[in-house]
Amino acid sequence: MFRARPVAAAAALASLALAATACGTGGGQQEDGGPWKPDRPIEIIAPAATGGGWDTLARTSGRVLEEGGLVDEPVQVVNKPGGGGSIGWAYVAQTPDTPTRLFVTSPPISLVPLMGGSTYDHEDFTPIARLATENMVYLVPEDSPIESWGDMVDRLKEDPRQVSIAGGSSPGSMDHVALAGAVEAAGIDPTAINYVPFDGGGEAMTQAVGGHVDAVVTGGSEAAGLVESGDLRPLAVSGAERASTLPDTPTLREEGVDFTYDIWRGVMGPPDMTDEQVAYYEDLFTDMTEEESWKKQTEALGWTDSFMRSEEFGDFLDQSSTDSAAILMKIGLIEDEEGR
Repeated sequence: MFRARPVAAAAALASLALAATACGTGGGQQEDGGPWKPDRPIEIIAPAATGGGWDTLARTSGRVLEEGGLVDEPVQVVNKPGGGGSIGWAYVAQTPDTPTRLFVTSPPISLVPLMGGSTYDHEDFTPIARLATENMVYLVPEDSPIESWGDMVDRLKEDPRQVSIAGGSSPGSMDHVALAGAVEAAGIDPTAINYVPFDGGGEAMTQAVGGHVDAVVTGGSEAAGLVESGDLRPLAVSGAERASTLPDTPTLREEGVDFTYDIWRGVMGPPDMTDEQVAYYEDLFTDMTEEESWKKQTEALGWTDSFMRSEEFGDFLDQSSTDSAAILMKIGLIEDEEGR
């Protein structure tokens, strides 16, 4: 077993839950026993700055929902950066009576709490749908002397601190784990690497383009524009197969490193959502993923369809949290209950 994370403030959450009960179906309507639906704009929270994977997912979803005529109310994307996602999660958790406030999510919802970076984890929210998965990519500025992933490994083996590598998430979160797992599999002490965290992949890549760090690890969709423009050069991707958007970039396995890591991306809501509210959003996001515009945009981003409805997504999140704890213990970032 791993050492327990800090838990959410139960008393505060309980009082908020009572408020939600008192408000009934706040944020929506249920006319004459009909299905619940929102009666105000739907907020999709991106718990990071603009330009990153969460922001891309939120804005792509909002655009497809509106342009496809799938919603009667506007969809508003709200960025809440900070704390590797924890600021945005707290914003949603503290308004459980607002079922029109959703947030996009990915592995940090498990990783950040395990590292003690948030008092909220996936169990404090309502799973709605898993939408897609994608590869991580490891990049350097176009003029970098690092020519390949093998060259990166050689330099890290010589001195792990000599290469600064940026990520758009906090230590122990998604980008860090994708980096630490890859270097650990290459025979390098993952606790010795110089990982530099930023609030979102967009900021991390900007730092790399500006020459403030030597390399960056991020989601493939986040990097696509800067790869296309020639500002960043990909060294490897983390998937079992090459990414469709980076067909000339080898996988880590092709580079002799037996490690894979996929980013899953989904949508969650506040605690205490009713079955009717969950059903509305399950159907809404099912319809969204069947839109041709969604398929075209996600293909261009290199995302793979991996849709799950609420119950299946909830089970997946439970298993993902267990798997994340195992990864963090393996690379020495958390300890089990015996302090090992």
